[in-house]
Amino acid sequence: MLSFCLTLKSPPLLLTSSLTSFNTNSSISSSTNWRERRKKLRVSAVSYQKFIDFAVNETKRHTLLLPSPLQEKYNALIAMDGKTKIEMLAFQAPKVRLLRSMNIQSEGMQVLDLAVFPKAEFDVPIFCANFFTAASTNIVVLDLNPLHDVICCRDYKDKYYKSLMPLGLKYSKLLPWGGKLTSESIKFFSPIVIWTKFTSSQDKHDALYSAFVDYYKAWLELMDQAVEETETSQVMCNCEAQHRYLMWRAEKDPGHGVLKKLIGETAAKDLLRSFLFNGVDELGSKKFLDYFPEYCCEDGTVSEKRSIIGKSFENRPWDSRGEFVGNNF
Repeated sequence: MLSFCLTLKSPPLLLTSSLTSFNTNSSISSSTNWRERRKKLRVSAVSYQKFIDFAVNETKRHTLLLPSPLQEKYNALIAMDGKTKIEMLAFQAPKVRLLRSMNIQSEGMQVLDLAVFPKAEFDVPIFCANFFTAASTNIVVLDLNPLHDVICCRDYKDKYYKSLMPLGLKYSKLLPWGGKLTSESIKFFSPIVIWTKFTSSQDKHDALYSAFVDYYKAWLELMDQAVEETETSQVMCNCEAQHRYLMWRAEKDPGHGVLKKLIGETAAKDLLRSFLFNGVDELGSKKFLDYFPEYCCEDGTVSEKRSIIGKSFENRPWDSRGEFVGNNF
């Protein structure tokens, strides 16, 4: 009876307005929740496990692949949210110092970070696959990262990338350039790098898997053909080049922020330096600022900026022959 009297005392217009507002808000909320569920379903439908399985199985066809000692410590984690899974694998082979993968899986995010580092006796490029999938976008880097300079040193570029340019051109059309890339980052990429962003679709993910397979097969062929370097000075040069690469990635890798949110600052730093970029504390004694002094702040610390030069490349800075044309932009 009380509720009836209160209803009668409410101004008709206000009551109608409130009901309309309630229904509208409920509808908006329901619609928003449904869109969020659809986005999560799309993300959950993406799985990078088959990429890892392919890399491991294909490598076993070419060489003796054994578990790395790192596997004992780094295998699986559950993030602080209690839901996100982080799975890791680590292997080694006669010519491979470390083949490792990290696969992050949650309702709203899928991440693959897979890399293969050659032993210092070989100057073979570093295989690199970094894929990030969220509800609204996919961010992809796939490359055979050069161990030595390919912008100024033609010999190294021709040795490893000249024959691979048709492969790079094929996938640069299917997975076009993803926008601005800093001058600092470009030094670590090759003329066949796939740097792209796209909205999830079956066609795009199929193209990405095809590119991964072809790039990995190409890398394995380079590794099969690689001849061990016996000259001490060249081995040391290869070792320092890899150490410089690892130092850059460990300090400036954009995935650090994601890991910090998932497992905390201390665990994230350990994972970066000891697993993902293992060798940064073992392959050399130089520090980050020894390689990249331009990042030194007045107090001697490392600048948190990802770009000091400020120049970025909106378009692919290599032409169809693999010639660097970035200086023309």
